[in-house]
Parts: sequence; C-alpha cells; structure tokens
Amino acid sequence: MDRTCPRELAGLSRKFKERGITMGFHPEWSEISTWVDRSERIFIKKLSRNDTSWADSPKNGHQNGFFIPRAVAESDFFPELKNTNQAKPHIFDVEYPTFWPASGELKTSTIKYFSLRNPGDKDKEKPRYEWQHTGVPREQFKTLSPASLLIAGKLKQAMGETAYWFIVVDSVSEEAEIIETAFELNADFHFGLFDPAALTTPAFQTDQLISELSQAIKDGTLEQYIKKQTLPSPKTLAEQAQTKWLHENKAGDMNPFSVSRPGDAVMRISRDIEYSIYKQAELRYRAAQVARILLHGGGDPVANLVRSFSELDSIFLSAAQTRKSRAGLSFEHHVERLFRDGRVRYEAQVVFGGRRPDFVLPDIKELNVKGDAVIVSLKTTLRERWKQLALEKPLGAIFLATVDDRVSKEAIDEMDRNSISLVVPESLKKAKESAYDGYDNVITFRQFFDHEVKSKRPSLILPL
Repeated sequence: MDRTCPRELAGLSRKFKERGITMGFHPEWSEISTWVDRSERIFIKKLSRNDTSWADSPKNGHQNGFFIPRAVAESDFFPELKNTNQAKPHIFDVEYPTFWPASGELKTSTIKYFSLRNPGDKDKEKPRYEWQHTGVPREQFKTLSPASLLIAGKLKQAMGETAYWFIVVDSVSEEAEIIETAFELNADFHFGLFDPAALTTPAFQTDQLISELSQAIKDGTLEQYIKKQTLPSPKTLAEQAQTKWLHENKAGDMNPFSVSRPGDAVMRISRDIEYSIYKQAELRYRAAQVARILLHGGGDPVANLVRSFSELDSIFLSAAQTRKSRAGLSFEHHVERLFRDGRVRYEAQVVFGGRRPDFVLPDIKELNVKGDAVIVSLKTTLRERWKQLALEKPLGAIFLATVDDRVSKEAIDEMDRNSISLVVPESLKKAKESAYDGYDNVITFRQFFDHEVKSKRPSLILPL
C-alpha cells in the first residue's frame, strides 16, 4: 500500500524542483548528497540481474524487489525481522515505510527471510540466505544498465513516518561515477555499509598537507612549494601502481601466462591502486593551485576568491577532465605490461588506413601482408565508441578489451554480428551484476592469452 508523502518530505522534494533539479528517476548528485548528509549510515549495492529483471519482464513480476546480502541483513541497518505467522515459523519478516526521493513516493515495503527451504525441496533443512525486499517503485528499476547502483540511507532523525530512503542510480550516469569516487568503491565492489562522516580524505594526509602549506606561507616560500607539486605522467603513475601490485602479490612480473587472473589484476591496478595514488597527488597539486589564488599578494582571501572565481572554476574543470583521460591512458600501459612480460609480439599505436588501434599482434606488416594478425583495442568504458572497430573487421581478428561491467546485452549482440570479441576481467565474466555470462563472443583475459595467443597463434610468443 502506498501513502501520501509526509509534509516535510514533500517540502524537500518541492525545494529541489524549485531549484531546477529534476527529480524524475535520475536524481542529480546535489540531491543524493543532501540525503547522504542527513543519514547516519549508508547502504550501497551494485544491482544484479535478479534485482532488476523483474521490472522489465512480466514473467518475473511476482518478485517486485531486490535481494539484501546476508552481511547487511544481519547488521542493524534494517529494521529487525520477526516471525509474524506461527503456522510458518521458518519465515521472518518486517513491514516498514520507505521514501523514494526520485518520485516523491512513500512506500510500504516488506523484508522477508525464509530461514529454511520450501517443504518440498530436496535440501529443505538447509538454510536459505536470501532476504527479499519488496514494495518498491517498479518504474525506477526498469531498463537499467548492468551494474547500476542502489543507494539507501538510514536517517539520523526520522522524517514523518520513515527513517529510510532509497535512490536507484543508473551505472552509465555521471552520478554513478561520483558515487564510486566519493565512497571509494573498488573494482570488485558488490555491496557495503558506509559512515557518511568518514567520507573525507584520511586525516594523516590532510593534516600533513595543511602543515606543509602553512609552513610554506609562514616562510614565504609558497610559490616554490607550489612549483614542486606536479601530477605524475601516465607512464610514471602506471609504473608506481604496477610496482605496488607486484609487492602486494609477491610477484616478480605480470606475465599473463603465470598470473592466474590477468584481467582482474589489470582491473585492480587501473581502477583501484593507481586511482588511489593519483588522488593523493591530485590533492596536493590542486590544493597548492587554490592556495596560490586565495593568498595572492597577501590580500584578503575572500576578495581573491570572488575576483578569481573563473580561474578556480577552470582548475576544477581541468581536474575532472584529467581524471577521465587518465583512466584510458593507464589501461593501455597495464595491458602493454602483460604483453611485454608475457613476451607477446606486438606493435602499439600503429597507423593504417586512417585508423590507429591500440595494439596489433604481431605487427602492422603481418596485418597488411597476410591479414592474419590480431587487432586489440582498449576501452575502459564502451558506450557507443566501440562501433568504429567494425570498420577494421576485414584486416584481422578484432578483440576489444575492457574493464567496464555496464555493457548491455544489445551491445554484446551487435558486437557479435560485427565479429568483435569482447575481452573482460575474469571476475566480470561470471558476475551477477554484468550481462557477460552465456555469450561466446565474451572471453576473459585468461582465455585470450591461453587460447587466442598461446594455443591458436603460438608464433606470437617470443622464445626464451
């Protein structure tokens, strides 16, 4: 049963609309962050196919909700479940009100847990670790991209009838990227509980930077300090991240034939380790730039802020653009490291016919003479940019490597029709949140190196 939104909740929704923030089913980060700030705890889940397929197909209409992971269900985030039907002592449930800001709806939701399987099941005495959450707005779960996010909050103070809010964020939206950054969601993230108060730079990094800037100002050496702060080049950043991964895994190299899951290794290095290193460098670099503007000439910081606002705006715009371009460059360096350590013959960034794929195996000469070479292109995020690869089809086998888990079934089918094979990290191939499982034209990095290189094209590997 749905209820009318309480006055306070309705008022907040109205404020967002008045400010020009479109609620719809695609809330902007400014709205989401407002709810995060009001919460004492946050729950985020990367939605699986089972969490959303019911909304798109009438065959699964009975589900009407998502599943809560055991670790979260057994925490104190959600209301406590109780047995409300003595005739079925194995069923525990709770009914409670939830607010959905994207549509302004207050829903009566239910969490249900079946502690044992159905009486007719073969393993009926075996516990079932599934908590089903129903009573949600169906429209908000429709036509979502794979690996979309559900973000929920437990409010510090209840508003009206409820203390819980839920927002669904499509994985291809800018807000999903912001959430991944703000909550530091790793490449292998599936779900988690978060303390909003902890969403800041680690104290020791902040304190050290404050101390250094303060000392430079006191000594009159701010300009010299600022000049020393630089962003590492993509190559340097990649090498630092690879070195850290090798140390963590006690490995001597990144040979893809000896690393058990080379795709997962590349994903971990590029999306987690390298990004962490980059953020530390970026904080120091951008903080120094802003400090120079605010403290220019020893003048009033507020006056400098107002007069130099356009310059500050350019700094932060540049920061956002640099992050996006950095991701693509780093992926290329890490895949190249796999080729190099595996002694795979390759040529990088060669130009032919107005095209420039990331790698040609073994080289452009083989591609032009026999047409039996392998083209490997890289895309950290696919979107529609993969379609240009179809033009290269007559020249050799085409493989598109990515660490993107948001590719739709429709895109995979279209790639198959264009004879393009997708190469993905091992964990993403079988992930419940991605659409890759069951497609023959989607292979793992492990399969690419073992089958496509070592087995089918052994001449690509240089002898010891």
